[in-house]
Amino acid sequence: MKTSITDFPDDFYKGKKVLVRVDFNVPISNGEVDDDFRIRSTIHTLEYLSRRGAKIIIISHLGRPKGKPESYLSLKPVISRLKSLLPEKKVDWIDDCIGSKVENKIQKLQNGEILLLENLRFHSEEEKNDEKFAQSLASYAEIFVNDAFSVSHRKHASVYGVPTLLQYRLAGLQLQKELKYLMKIRDEPEHPFVLVIGGAKIRDKIDAVKRLIDKAEKVLVGGAIAYTFLASKGYSVGKSPVEDDYISWAAKILEKEEKIILPEDHFVASNIDERNSIQLVGNEIPSDMIGFDIGPKTSQNYMSIISSTNGTVFWNGPMGLFEIREFSHGTMDIVIATILARLRGAETIVGGGDSVSALRKIIANKSEVSHISTGGGASLEYIGGKVLPGIEILKDK
Repeated sequence: MKTSITDFPDDFYKGKKVLVRVDFNVPISNGEVDDDFRIRSTIHTLEYLSRRGAKIIIISHLGRPKGKPESYLSLKPVISRLKSLLPEKKVDWIDDCIGSKVENKIQKLQNGEILLLENLRFHSEEEKNDEKFAQSLASYAEIFVNDAFSVSHRKHASVYGVPTLLQYRLAGLQLQKELKYLMKIRDEPEHPFVLVIGGAKIRDKIDAVKRLIDKAEKVLVGGAIAYTFLASKGYSVGKSPVEDDYISWAAKILEKEEKIILPEDHFVASNIDERNSIQLVGNEIPSDMIGFDIGPKTSQNYMSIISSTNGTVFWNGPMGLFEIREFSHGTMDIVIATILARLRGAETIVGGGDSVSALRKIIANKSEVSHISTGGGASLEYIGGKVLPGIEILKDK
């Protein structure tokens, strides 16, 4: 396990400058935050440090500005949301992340105050893990805290380069929670264990699936990746996306594992814009059609398996193109089933940006599932056994 911010006495933080790497890569439109889930996820860490008298400097990226400032990717809109979530704290923002102006602002921080720096990716050096850029950021603080699990698979300056330069490299409360749940899924999930896998590409999930398939009693497959599995069995999938490089792998897996369950029916259309052409079909998809969602027979089967589970449910990836209402039913059924499984006492973990977005359309509060992972790619890489640079560099207990 990694050393956490809770492993030090309260007075350890008083008067010390703490650099906290968060992931505030949140959707923003018309200058306002559309979804504050990732911001809320860091509040416990920020409150914990602030109450103990730390001077907190928050660093994050937003979007892909390609190493130059873009006004629409500024973190400034985050400040109003952050202030509303921390009403008793002094929270401020500055329009850069390096330079003398930033240094002067940091020097004026008082105990318990919080300063958010501008988008790290406005500087190309961030993604290059540039040593001088990392040194500039590291010079601000005595303590580094990683509370951004979702970017911990990136060897960027703020994730890897900065902590190499500081003695104290600690896990934040959200990151600590991520590791706790994902490590349990990876190593010792409670049984019966149901794995629900959807989304667009097998290649993004293959290591995690290989690791978990032996541990799971049931593997429910949906989304675009289902068509590669169906194609490997000889079914017609029409114009649905198929990853040719993984057909033979899928065929071998299906030969050995009766536990893998594939869709039995589908909602299809000739293309995404022709919704008046939507049809419900069985296993065979017409040659001129594309599968966009699992059908009701599949949904009912999957819901029954998930909702009756009292062990572990891990869901990553939507069952269809859920952003479009006509193709959202399968994914929303999985959300409901996951909530019902939690009520039966199952440990329910949801990961991946699209799955989380779907979940948050229905749940009233986070307690309706055991854990919502902020990391999509990072969680799958961690479960798949890969070493994450941002985790590796943190101090071991």
